[in-house]
Amino acid sequence: MVEWGDCDPAGIVYYPRYFEWFNASTTALFNAAGITTTSMHNMWKIVGIPLVDTRAQFFVSSKYEDELTIESRVTEFRHSSFDVRHLLKRADGALAVEGYETRVWTVRDREDPEKLRSSPIPDEVKKRFEGKD
Repeated sequence: MVEWGDCDPAGIVYYPRYFEWFNASTTALFNAAGITTTSMHNMWKIVGIPLVDTRAQFFVSSKYEDELTIESRVTEFRHSSFDVRHLLKRADGALAVEGYETRVWTVRDREDPEKLRSSPIPDEVKKRFEGKD
């Protein structure tokens, strides 16, 4: 549900809110696959999955009190990065926004713990997403 605080003075969702929702949806997507932030840190010793690229296409406005649904899925896993696609739809089925993210599986550098570096995404992680469309 679009809240008053999500909107600009015209009553339309202020665009940065979509990116916040995409971030939350990526977290929910991983949680649904049984991979919580805590398990990522504890099992694989990663710092996180920071965003390195994002974009969105806006098709129709979302307004105060609109009911929205976000469909998110990993579209591609590579060696140490992956892409997520988000489709945000209004209750009438209209596609409002299509968002894209590229994220990197990230660990602390062994030589210099102040630095971060990419790391191979474990096969176990990739397998948890197989067949989840």
